[in-house]
Amino acid sequence: MAAVDIDVPVDTEPQIHNPEDMDRQAEGFKEQGNAFYSKKEYSEAFNYYTKAIDVSPKNASYYGNRAATLMMLCRFREALEDSQQAVRLDDCFMKGHLREGKCHLLLGNAMAANRCFQKVLELEPSNKEAEQENKTAGTLLEYERMADFGFEKRDFRKVVYCMDRALVVASACHRFKILKAECLALLGRYPEAQSVASDILRMDSTNADALYVRGLCLYYEDCIDKAVQFFVQALRMAPDHEKARLACRNAKALKAKKEEGNQAFKNCNYEAAYQLYTEALTIDPNNIKTNAKLYCNRATAGAKLKKLNQAIDDCTSAIKLDDTYIKAYLRRAQCYMNTEQYEEAVRDYEKVYQTEKTSDHKHLLKTAQLELKKSKRKDYYKVLGVSKNATEDEIKKAYRKRALMHHPDRHSAATPEVQKEEEKKFKEVGEAFTVLSDPKKKMRYDSGHDLEDEGSCDGGDFDANNIFRAFFGGHGGGGGGYSFDSSPDSGPGNFFFQFG
Repeated sequence: MAAVDIDVPVDTEPQIHNPEDMDRQAEGFKEQGNAFYSKKEYSEAFNYYTKAIDVSPKNASYYGNRAATLMMLCRFREALEDSQQAVRLDDCFMKGHLREGKCHLLLGNAMAANRCFQKVLELEPSNKEAEQENKTAGTLLEYERMADFGFEKRDFRKVVYCMDRALVVASACHRFKILKAECLALLGRYPEAQSVASDILRMDSTNADALYVRGLCLYYEDCIDKAVQFFVQALRMAPDHEKARLACRNAKALKAKKEEGNQAFKNCNYEAAYQLYTEALTIDPNNIKTNAKLYCNRATAGAKLKKLNQAIDDCTSAIKLDDTYIKAYLRRAQCYMNTEQYEEAVRDYEKVYQTEKTSDHKHLLKTAQLELKKSKRKDYYKVLGVSKNATEDEIKKAYRKRALMHHPDRHSAATPEVQKEEEKKFKEVGEAFTVLSDPKKKMRYDSGHDLEDEGSCDGGDFDANNIFRAFFGGHGGGGGGYSFDSSPDSGPGNFFFQFG
């Protein structure tokens, strides 16, 4: 048989009308295709198998050979069509049924693959390859079943696990890839989900499922406007795509409600803003990043409304959804500062400073650490029962009241335990007055200096009775020379001080 010149264009080849000559020509093309196939030059092999089919379109083996070539070129849908045409021409063409089954497997249609392999086993019961492939089809069906159950139960990790294993067999199945990508998005693994969806869109830009998943990733990353564009495009490709329709509706509703809340906040209508953010949080529990922002926004409105504990809870909810959300840590830390929970504030500011080492964050951390240090000292303002903005006169009045209240002579008839406790309080009142009545000491105390370490109050020559005598102008030591009348005529607690 004469060799066929492969460089001659098809339209310049001599036209042959004799059936025998046409068969010989077709066989020649097939042989050349086989030669290229054996050298793994699949594109050339495809061209010659196509020439053979053009000359002899009723020959099942030519379609079978071209199907094998298309499979090597990863053009599985075209390979499936050729395999199906081959078995239509020859129902006993075993290789045709086997290749059709493999194409169905690769495309993720396990039921159809099972039928093909069963047909092969009818033709050749001892065919080991068909037996093995049939078992693989059964395994694929089981992974599908497990994935469907997992999705129904919202066990998205289970679905990803099943789809990863299913795709080892059905590597060309867009349906499995989309399901995996959707679950990755629902798990917050957006870059992986986007990668899968983008790969499909590169091959098929009109794939509505891939457009939906791409939009879903953007939606969950709080890029709502871009997400809506993808949802709209998906609905344009598939008007009955229910998931895209629902996601598009949620995205628009979430954006509108959040913007209403923001506008109310800007208008200083904090109650309305708080309510609008609350309503927005009910729209889609799956949108983690947007909901984290909504919780943080509601915390801001709550803080304005003096709902500090609720604001702390909202910030905590935001952080649970997104533990990288710096603004939520900062807002919670400020609420902790406002409620004098300094250890918690320091912890949050440390987290922020570890993440973003800015001078502002460093200053906030140092301020919180200072307040924490101050909170662990004796709080002289609390001892006297005055505010931190108390005037000199208010401090004197508070000392007069507390010193008289806790003076040991007033409790001389009490039990030893009570006497000891009142003596301790009397001493603390003296310490507090010593510091807060001295402008320099007060300034150092307010700035966080530990005055006890400097020997200003506790120890040394400090004596609460001396402070008492100096304040009231009394004479003598100890409690001698002073008496307290707590008789019934004076009323409970309405005692008076008598100088000796």
